[in-house]
Amino acid sequence: MFWIADSNQDKKIQPDEVVELKFYDTSRQWVQKGEFTKAFREAYKKIMAYKQGKFVKGLSKNEKKRRKLVVKELSQGRPTLVFNDFRSLSSSEKKFISKMYEISKLIDHLHRKQLGVDKVESKIAKNDPASRRMFRRNWGPECKAPKTESKELCRATSPKIEVFKGVYPEKLQKGDKERKFCKKLAKLDKNRKNTEKLLYQFNVVQDNKGKLEPVPYTEAWKETTSKISSLLIEAVALLGDDEKALKAYLTATARSFKDNNWYEADKKWAAMNAKNSKYYLRIGPDEVYWDPCNRKAGFHFTFSLINKASLQWQQKMEPVKQKMEDNLAQLIGKPYKARKIGLQLPDFINIISNAGNDRHPLGATIGQSLPNWGPVATKGGRTVVMTNLYTDPDSLKIGKAKAESLFSKESMKHYTKDQLPGLISIILHEVSHNMGPSHEYKVKGKTDVDIFGGALATTLEELKAQTGALWYTKLLLDEKIIEQKLAYQSWLHSIYWAFGHISKGMYKPNNKPRPYSQLAAIQIGFLMDKGVVQFKPELKAANGKDKGAFVVHLDKFPGVLDELMKLAGQIKAAGQKTEAENLIKKYVDSDKVPQALIKERVQRYSKASFVYGWKI
Repeated sequence: MFWIADSNQDKKIQPDEVVELKFYDTSRQWVQKGEFTKAFREAYKKIMAYKQGKFVKGLSKNEKKRRKLVVKELSQGRPTLVFNDFRSLSSSEKKFISKMYEISKLIDHLHRKQLGVDKVESKIAKNDPASRRMFRRNWGPECKAPKTESKELCRATSPKIEVFKGVYPEKLQKGDKERKFCKKLAKLDKNRKNTEKLLYQFNVVQDNKGKLEPVPYTEAWKETTSKISSLLIEAVALLGDDEKALKAYLTATARSFKDNNWYEADKKWAAMNAKNSKYYLRIGPDEVYWDPCNRKAGFHFTFSLINKASLQWQQKMEPVKQKMEDNLAQLIGKPYKARKIGLQLPDFINIISNAGNDRHPLGATIGQSLPNWGPVATKGGRTVVMTNLYTDPDSLKIGKAKAESLFSKESMKHYTKDQLPGLISIILHEVSHNMGPSHEYKVKGKTDVDIFGGALATTLEELKAQTGALWYTKLLLDEKIIEQKLAYQSWLHSIYWAFGHISKGMYKPNNKPRPYSQLAAIQIGFLMDKGVVQFKPELKAANGKDKGAFVVHLDKFPGVLDELMKLAGQIKAAGQKTEAENLIKKYVDSDKVPQALIKERVQRYSKASFVYGWKI
């Protein structure tokens, strides 16, 4: 349950201030006919007992320590509600939303199977609700918040359970902390076609009597994918003629969940936009960040309402989108050549719920360009920006406090709580994924994953995209689409965004690189080398308390951004692995950027941990 706000300021919880949260392991009706139910009163007593520390009685010293670490893990996430009120909708629309929730729970089930955690939850003690919540939030028994992720005892199960990804055989992963099996798979045999099938993003690798075989997702998990397919067809019947585009997509996706051909569904999905549907919906396998090899697509579910405010930005940027590609190609130079861009400019969406690989333990995806593969991706795909996240009062207050602990008083003059500067950065980041050398681009017949390896390829693609967010801001300024004040605010927001990712650390406890953190360190380090960003150890931060502050010379940005954009683009375009590795050594694996200081100041504050609820 979630206490939304003390609306009448009486310091007491009231029935109209409570909402049931989705995606939890229990589902109760807390309010009926305007009064709290028996289920609420029982749950409330448990909450009060838990807050008084009764959960640690009768436990061993080691178990108490483990459970306290679990609470510390959870405390680093600030439950932040994404709420929608559907009570005014028609009966069929309410049924459609309920059907989507059924599907989202099955997507959760599929992603748990991909992660290999589907059988672990039953090992959690029944009298340990914190560990159960952490398991659900974190998609597994491991701690993932910055202050606890490296603590050996911080886990949801006791004793520790080793988890193996469900998309690869267990014997390949056992005892392989450095993920050497990923390279072995890529070099398995001389028959490249067989290797490509094993590494294909929509296949599971299974061991059949000692022989590795590729198995389509829809065969490996046929029971669940078939259920989803049936529910999608049922959902189509609930929509009217005003949702023809959405109906076409759901019908095509229903087929994909049976035949594993996701490219046909992509075509129908890309045909949807802010003009022909009130909803944004994406159901299927896409991103690879969760996979230790950065190969397999994770099942996810994004369900949102279209925010019509995106239409004005589409009108502004449509005339210059080909110029964006042409200018980038000219800057990068050979061997890259400009392509004809068929990109749909970003739709703004207000999230209803995220499930599967879209629901993160801490934070959330705030912009996305999909698909990553296939003919639709080659033509530019579809881009969206999530506009109703981090807009709550707590997030705004904490965001400013973080910024004031990092920036100088002078630099903070360009900081704003307004959403638009951040949206500009997100829009241009996602657009940049579709500009220049992207996923489908090849150098001498090899993709970026073949050349750099999965993790480094991901870092470089994100570096290109976020550098594009900075560089294309200058183009919007030159084209008089935005004014200088907004450009400065957007650039400062991007620096603030980079600090947030640097604070997470460059590597996960298993030594897997964090792509966003590494791109952020490269950007900040490069800008520091050029004097655009300066760290002054003796200067007081804007909060007047912290010693040591960053000064950002926004007037110097335009001249330096050409260099940074060309560097990022050329590395990808020419497949320059040595140059890429040098960037990692220079900025990621060094003390050029004061990573420890950034980490300490950002981690003073809990991160948003999004929860979802609605009234219907």
